[in-house]
Amino acid sequence: MIAEILSTGDELMTGAIVDTNSAYIAGKMTEAGIPVYRQNCVGDNPDDLIAILTEIGNRSDIAIVTGGLGPTGDDLTAEAVARAAGVELIFHEEADQSIKAYFRSRNRPEHPADRKQAMLPGGSQCLPNPVGTAPGFVRKVGKCLMFCIPGVPSEMRYLLSNAVLPEIKKRFEHEKQVFLIQKMSLFGLPESVVGERIGGLSSHFAHVRLGLRAHFPMIQIRLYAKGGMDEGVREQLEKAGAWVKERLGQWIFSDTGLSMEEEVGRLLVRRQATLGIAESCTGGLISHMMTNIPGSSTYFLFSGVTYSNQAKIRVLNVSEDSLNSYGAVSEQVVREMAKGVRDISGATYGLATSGIAGPDGGTPEKPVGTVCIGVATPENVYARRLHLSFGDREKNKTIFAMAAMEVFRKEITGTNT
Repeated sequence: MIAEILSTGDELMTGAIVDTNSAYIAGKMTEAGIPVYRQNCVGDNPDDLIAILTEIGNRSDIAIVTGGLGPTGDDLTAEAVARAAGVELIFHEEADQSIKAYFRSRNRPEHPADRKQAMLPGGSQCLPNPVGTAPGFVRKVGKCLMFCIPGVPSEMRYLLSNAVLPEIKKRFEHEKQVFLIQKMSLFGLPESVVGERIGGLSSHFAHVRLGLRAHFPMIQIRLYAKGGMDEGVREQLEKAGAWVKERLGQWIFSDTGLSMEEEVGRLLVRRQATLGIAESCTGGLISHMMTNIPGSSTYFLFSGVTYSNQAKIRVLNVSEDSLNSYGAVSEQVVREMAKGVRDISGATYGLATSGIAGPDGGTPEKPVGTVCIGVATPENVYARRLHLSFGDREKNKTIFAMAAMEVFRKEITGTNT
């Protein structure tokens, strides 16, 4: 089975909008056992659209087409598909009902221009869209079954999950291979070293492919295995996963591909524990990352950006003597910050950071890139000092935040030595 993705719109071609839809669709298709062989992008030009749709119709079995289904004159997908298929646009009753239902559900009047969205290529199957005004549709062009859905990300995701993938599964179940993915996330090694350590995977596991995705400062490893027998594919993937863990085990913080903040949140939920955070050099970045996770209110109790010395003293009860004797960037001060934030929040744990993100402010004893991380637990309080300079203030703050969460993760997993 050959599958393609086509994204449409001048905004994509000019760079005004980043095409995140194709990446999302490719990921979901791959997880469903339908690998994508090609991704395409074309602007709002009728001739270009018809040409690429005709090409795809001649070479592929499935295509996901996003964009160009709205009510305006530059929304050309339905017309282009009709011309590529050699049919006329016709008024589609189910599409019209989908549009009317959307406006009724939001107590808004339907605009006459929205009727354009009910004009679909003859012979199309409508994909009703309860989260937007434009219905999707399915139409065969050449030998290819084209699933045309809106480009608005929320609408695209809804229709992909609730209409497109179920329809593909129903129509192509007999052709689909078993396609399994194992994800792992790691922190603390550069991508080149990771690649070197596990680069020989294909020579040991011929049917497993390796993918590395670096998103500073995290790296995600993906192992892909496909075949016709579920158990055989699964066994190969498990063996390959164990092989990778042997070489990178101490650096892997999630064996399911979670982000650091997701993994820390998962561990807190599992332990029915809570967290308070005091940040200086990271400026609230850790708190922002942690609270981006749905459900974080069950374990995240408090955060304070105590950037100045006076804030550390007044809010966290840090000793003025400690600040004068050791400086704000010191193990002594972050210990007191961590204890202070745990005390005032009533959380199970307190986590604190203080450091020098740069570009200036460093000294020979405490150069730019120095970060002190404090952790307060129900039993004790301790600190770590690290030097993690990446020559850029924003990158330094990001890696400081990641390092602090990693120190804390190791605390709650009992691996912090």
